[in-house]
Amino acid sequence: MSALARFVVDRRWWVVAAWCVLALVGGFAAPKATAALTYDFSLPGQAGYETNEEISRLFGNGGDLSPVLLSVKDPNRDPSRAGQFRFAVQGALPGARVSTYAEQPELIRGDIGVVVVYPPPVPGGDPYAAALPVLQQVAAAQGATVTGKDALASETGSGGGASVLAETIFGGVGALIVLLLVFGSVLALMPLLIAAASILTTFLIVWGLTGITDISFIVQFLLALIGLGVAIDYALLIVTRWREERGHGRDNDDAVRAALVTAGRSVLFSGVTVAVSLAALIALPVPFLRSVGFTGLLIPVVSVLASLTLLPALLSLCGPRLDWPHRRSAEPDSKLWRRIGTVVVRHRWLSAIAASVVLLVLAAPLLGLRLGQPTNASLASTGSSAGAAITAVDSAGIGSGITTPIEILTNDPAGVRDKVAAVPGTAAAITPIGWTVGDHSIVLAWTSADTSTSEGADVAARIRAVAQKAGAKVGGTPAQDADFVEATYGNAGWVVLIIVVVTFLLLARALRSVVLPLKALLLNVLSLAAAYGITVWIWQDGHGTELLFDQTASGAITIWVPIAVFAFLFGLSMDYEVFLLARIGEEHDNGHSTDEATVHGVARTGRLVTSAALILFLAFISLAQVPTTEVKILATALALGIIIDATIVRGVLAPALVAALGEANWWRPGRLRRSRDT
Repeated sequence: MSALARFVVDRRWWVVAAWCVLALVGGFAAPKATAALTYDFSLPGQAGYETNEEISRLFGNGGDLSPVLLSVKDPNRDPSRAGQFRFAVQGALPGARVSTYAEQPELIRGDIGVVVVYPPPVPGGDPYAAALPVLQQVAAAQGATVTGKDALASETGSGGGASVLAETIFGGVGALIVLLLVFGSVLALMPLLIAAASILTTFLIVWGLTGITDISFIVQFLLALIGLGVAIDYALLIVTRWREERGHGRDNDDAVRAALVTAGRSVLFSGVTVAVSLAALIALPVPFLRSVGFTGLLIPVVSVLASLTLLPALLSLCGPRLDWPHRRSAEPDSKLWRRIGTVVVRHRWLSAIAASVVLLVLAAPLLGLRLGQPTNASLASTGSSAGAAITAVDSAGIGSGITTPIEILTNDPAGVRDKVAAVPGTAAAITPIGWTVGDHSIVLAWTSADTSTSEGADVAARIRAVAQKAGAKVGGTPAQDADFVEATYGNAGWVVLIIVVVTFLLLARALRSVVLPLKALLLNVLSLAAAYGITVWIWQDGHGTELLFDQTASGAITIWVPIAVFAFLFGLSMDYEVFLLARIGEEHDNGHSTDEATVHGVARTGRLVTSAALILFLAFISLAQVPTTEVKILATALALGIIIDATIVRGVLAPALVAALGEANWWRPGRLRRSRDT
């Protein structure tokens, strides 16, 4: 690190010029990279996915796409309307599959009738972008209402919302306010400059990668908003240490070098830890998550590079001039956090037990975790016409699973239909007219309960088992969702093992201890469990979703969210552990006892970590403005995880355990044992 510091300071202008070029080209590349992202959720080799691909190939629609529903009031008043629906839909959307309530009595209950439509999709994130406006016109002409999963998503804004740029600006403004409070000078702009250069450079790399492989559209939000928070966090740590060294009398360039040797080392190990946790997603047999993994790891890598090169070059060039009007002391010691650290160390066992109990209580709802898509009730809660229509369909008793029916591909439709219809919990199984190509026919079945509930999912699984036993192939969104869970979480043990082992080795090297990495890993598990638990409590169980997000509970946590949260949050929360433990270790090396070093470490990192956590929290709040429910759930878990880790874990539990373990913290086998002379 000393050699890097000398290199950057000696060639400061060249370093700044290189990053300026990268940022300018990145600004040109960012919109092109965003336009090249894909909406592919394929699961090669999984039975449900392969069946859906076959259905889509044979019929030109359906498969992993849910149908659009036309809800008709008083269908018996004019029976001829059903035929008019078929004629109008197929005339407006050639190639669409249609089944009406007149042909299938199961699609009518009381005063509500349903027309099921599988329109031909278009490429992109909204497969029914062309079909929904056409169906809206048809429905309006026939006195019906368009509903279904895609119609609900469209009316609740899942296809719109603020742009990535707008959300990044929102997060950046929040970060600037925090930085102004931290530095009290123009120096607050420095971390934002590092974040801007990091984000634009990362988009440049992603643009190049899109020419090689498919990259998920979700990456754009992660790169912009998580990149904003991570880059600012790393820059904040180094700038704070630079100011501290300047306050101790060092000249500017010496302060830059000292900041890189100390804080820069922590940034390097923190960034590598985050990158490793994200890289582990590549081990999963899910292309979508793989793309999130290998592009997500670019966030910490580029942020670290910018923080260790561009930032010291800028500090060397103009740091003292930007540290104006210097309203805050350069000394990082916080009186508040010193008092907290003193109380925690004095009452270490009580603090450790109390913090652990709080985390376990927060984690308790995790025991009821249910993976799936948002329920009909959640999507309908915004009060749209599609929401009112699906609520009426559910209430009529047609079956909540009609929004995500099971498509069964078979050459014995009558036999399979009868067997499936006999499965308890099945609302209906029908053989729609004209849904045959060659000797392949579709049996459409749906559950009484929403398939996003545990009851509905269990029934869908039983239907699948019965149909497969009868020699049929089973597709539809419930089958592919079940396969997604198996593909993702059936291999999750390997992902967790890879992350834990590599992280332990990195931390053992960084902290020069065996005990501290073990403790950090244990606390990370508790922190993650608490974040998961409160996310389940809010989104799945519905405590506060209407107040916070103006919609009802999702009824389930989106399938891919927990593994993505683990990959991101494991590394991000470990940052604060590294910042705190590294400073405690430094104070211990300077001759303080473990208790004294712990109090000094908490006091000197408290304000820094709190500010860094607040910046990341604001970035995740920005991410929650994305109107897609699953992204809101992801943002909620990340925001809660960061806050929990920066307060309960880093502020209380971690220092309490360090104080409780005493000199055992620094034990390491053999000659590599940490000593004060290291």
